[in-house]
Amino acid sequence: MAIDRLNELDDFTVEVPSWAYGNAGTRFKVFRTEGVPRDPWEKIADAAQVNALTGAAPRVSLHIPWDRVDDFAGLAEYAAGLGVSIGGINSNLFQEDDYKLGSLTHVDTGIRARAIDHHLECIEIMRQTGSKDLKIWLPDGTNYAGQDSLARRQDRLADSLEQIYSALDPDHRLLLEYKFFEPYFYSMDVPDWGTSLLHCLALGRQAKVVLDTGHHAPGTNIEFIVVQLLRQGRLGAFDFNSRYYADDDLIVGSADPFQLFRILNEIVEAGAHRPESGVNFMLDQCHNIEEKIPGQIRSVLNVQQATAKALLVDRTALTEAQDCGDVLGAHQVLMDAFETDVREILSDRREQAGLPRDPVAEFAQSGYAERVAKERADGAQAGWGA
Repeated sequence: MAIDRLNELDDFTVEVPSWAYGNAGTRFKVFRTEGVPRDPWEKIADAAQVNALTGAAPRVSLHIPWDRVDDFAGLAEYAAGLGVSIGGINSNLFQEDDYKLGSLTHVDTGIRARAIDHHLECIEIMRQTGSKDLKIWLPDGTNYAGQDSLARRQDRLADSLEQIYSALDPDHRLLLEYKFFEPYFYSMDVPDWGTSLLHCLALGRQAKVVLDTGHHAPGTNIEFIVVQLLRQGRLGAFDFNSRYYADDDLIVGSADPFQLFRILNEIVEAGAHRPESGVNFMLDQCHNIEEKIPGQIRSVLNVQQATAKALLVDRTALTEAQDCGDVLGAHQVLMDAFETDVREILSDRREQAGLPRDPVAEFAQSGYAERVAKERADGAQAGWGA
């Protein structure tokens, strides 16, 4: 096995979401946790803990308007002082009454204009923070056949996206996410990777697809989608999580670690784990019953482990087995890498880099959680109600 290839982990990083550190839950209940951040500054402070302990989470993704502040340049400077930077800027089109029947696809031109203006605000925030990615998850859709014209909704979406795309700076990207159902159940306006890809192709080279591992029907071969998007040079970003049915936002790799490995195997085979590929890897998880910071640390470690195993795949042996039709031999090459226990190897690498061998245990012993619980006892905790 190619142990030397594990050096490629040195440049492999995972972006963390600001919203992972706030209170979250389900449509039944949002749970409160002591020490939860009260503002974006405290969210970034918590995210910086994840990076300080893992050395692999140097970017924090923001969500607007949840993370709106008066001084975004100051927020970026504060983040830099803690050793992290601002990652993608995520728009929000799912919490306004005006958007009940659509936002970027709404029949009312005034409501569409409002949704477009929101993205122009996000682009300005990108300029102030140094972010390069505008991420759009479109919650628009319909619940009943005949409720609206599916074709005209796509036309309106194309027009709205074009207006947003034309406002990007040359070094910006528009990242378009998809989800096959929810919050609407008859049709979603961007339900799958093909729809997202078609819109991105129409927009231009600065538009790419976001793949959320939880946004697929059960049984979907996600690694096949990864390959197709990589072949077109249109895989812009990952949102990592884990699920039992759909978009459960569980810790990545917790429900099906073999699926995570299979996905990262295709990523590594294409060299898309390297920074120059432009593929951004991010966690998209709202921690409901688990502690926030340890949940993010565990998630980063799970992605690292799966990537390490993918790097250990004997590519020469795999290609030879595939080319000669050795079905079981080829499968065994993959399984040999997947079944390799890389935890001690990765702990050794962290220790050599001056990082704790066990970041989860180190955080538990640090006293950070107890300290911020006292410091943040007053004020409104960050979070959102479902």
